[in-house]
Amino acid sequence: MPKHRKSHELEEKISILPSTPGVYMYYDAEGTVIYIGKAKNLKRRVSSYFNRTHDSLRTNLLVRAIADMKYIVVPTEQDALNLENSMIKEYKPRYNVLLKDDKSYPWIVVTNEFFPRVFMTRQRIRDGSKYYGPYTDTGSARAVLDLIRELYPLRSCRGVITPEGVASGKYRLCLDYHIKRCCGPCTGHVDEVAYRRHIERVKDILRGDMSELLDHLRKEMEELSLQLRFEEAQTVKERYQLVERYCAKSVIVSQTIGDVDVFGVWDDGGDEVFVNYMHMHRGAVVRSVTLQYRRSMDETVAQLLSYAMAEVERELGAVYDEVIVPEMPDVDMPGVTFIVPQRGDKSKILEVSERNARQHKIDMLKHMERNDPEQRTDRLLERMKADFRLSELPRHIECFDNSNIQGTNPVASCVVFRDGKPSKKDYRHFNIKTVEGPDDFASMKEVLTRRYTRLVNEGQGLPQLIVVDGGKGQLSSAVEALDEMGLRGTIAVVGIAKRLEEIYFPGDSVPLYIDKNSESLRVVQHLRDEAHRFGITHHRNRRSRSQTVSALDSIKGIGEKTRQALLTHFKSLKRVREADLDDLASVIGPSKASIVYNAFHPEGDADGENYENVNINS
Repeated sequence: MPKHRKSHELEEKISILPSTPGVYMYYDAEGTVIYIGKAKNLKRRVSSYFNRTHDSLRTNLLVRAIADMKYIVVPTEQDALNLENSMIKEYKPRYNVLLKDDKSYPWIVVTNEFFPRVFMTRQRIRDGSKYYGPYTDTGSARAVLDLIRELYPLRSCRGVITPEGVASGKYRLCLDYHIKRCCGPCTGHVDEVAYRRHIERVKDILRGDMSELLDHLRKEMEELSLQLRFEEAQTVKERYQLVERYCAKSVIVSQTIGDVDVFGVWDDGGDEVFVNYMHMHRGAVVRSVTLQYRRSMDETVAQLLSYAMAEVERELGAVYDEVIVPEMPDVDMPGVTFIVPQRGDKSKILEVSERNARQHKIDMLKHMERNDPEQRTDRLLERMKADFRLSELPRHIECFDNSNIQGTNPVASCVVFRDGKPSKKDYRHFNIKTVEGPDDFASMKEVLTRRYTRLVNEGQGLPQLIVVDGGKGQLSSAVEALDEMGLRGTIAVVGIAKRLEEIYFPGDSVPLYIDKNSESLRVVQHLRDEAHRFGITHHRNRRSRSQTVSALDSIKGIGEKTRQALLTHFKSLKRVREADLDDLASVIGPSKASIVYNAFHPEGDADGENYENVNINS
């Protein structure tokens, strides 16, 4: 299928998109937002617009009009859905199905009745009822209704209930009451005041004001516990936990936050610091911009925040009232309230802002590395230099691993990485020569001694870092070998233990635990896995050769050419064993055939005589 053409700048932006949930915004050549969409995987979703011709004419027209794109990363797909809904209402892009035609979207209504009902509808009737929404996703509306029904057993019947009818006993209990899905207001099992309290709590949920509801449920639970009404307290506790789980699903849209500005900072201690600005309108993010600063005189986060606030005010025309920040900025702004949240919705929205600041840095690095691959290598090596306490960049790294099975055919492998990548032409195998039995420590010492004695004698370059596969024991053997060769201090050496990926340094009994997501650790793991793979392959081949030729090697009178002829013809030692005398004779002649046949059938020779003392190591 043909692909849509896009500018080089747009192609670059798409190529470095993260594979995370988020909302993307398409702009036309005039800088107007023309489409807003959500994605579980931003990279895959945005790319899908450009890699084929679409069946829909409207979609093809949209793609042709796209001149630029921006995005906001969020923690979950549900957050992306909520944010998309709010931003569509704010920007009203022409290619979106706008919410101004509310008939096609569901609402949740609290009816204006003596005992109100709560249900989902697509029609709005001006009868004094309260409508919440609209919801772009029917599943979200149903999830809210399910929460309400689990918390509060409100009536669902459509009949008209009047105070007079309740007083006269006109109504009868229905099935919902008996299965505990209704509290029975029609027969007076709950009075109007208690029922209205339930309705007020429901309205809190629909407005998104969960904090007040949680406080109310917590107090009610404590009061019931003090009164020793433990079963009722348990019921309230279950309601409390339901609301908590519901609150945890979304952090992007919150009716409790309102209009507020958010500044998140990503500072990993380097020269580059990224400050993300988000503006929330009616509880939803409607604008997100990330600024990049380079420290020149060890500026603090507080100082950088003040610079960012001034720049946003100047360039974007922001008017501050309430500002959420990670710490108090180094600026005096009368009339502005600064909030440094510790928990709750405001803390969560600050985390989203910080995540976007960090993502901006990742995108910038990806963009730079695509244009200049050497930058990624230098950055990786600088990270490894810091993590492994090196005095120079580890452009040349070697890793060693031992392989043996119960002491048989002991071998070792050496793999070489240059600039963080495998250099397979430099890989080497070693057959252990001086060590008897399964002694990994002595084997490691022998291999390092042989390897670096040869490199020194031949005047070849030495690595900046040696990695040995193993813990303190293997590392001590490596250090001992370097000491004896006078290379201690010339080459850095570390050990990596398999179980918890600990990094051991010489003379340090406490291992280093590198961040599991660290690029440094991934390189060392790659080294270790390559050394293990390379060593196991060589060990397997050597063991196989040993098992294959040992039986033929031990037959007196059978030389190398005869062995090769047999294995070439019969393909395996098993078939040589099973071959009869005539088959063997057709390949190597009757004289040698008799020797081979009798060696594999020691109960008698070809003429029926007994042969003794034939030593076969099969």
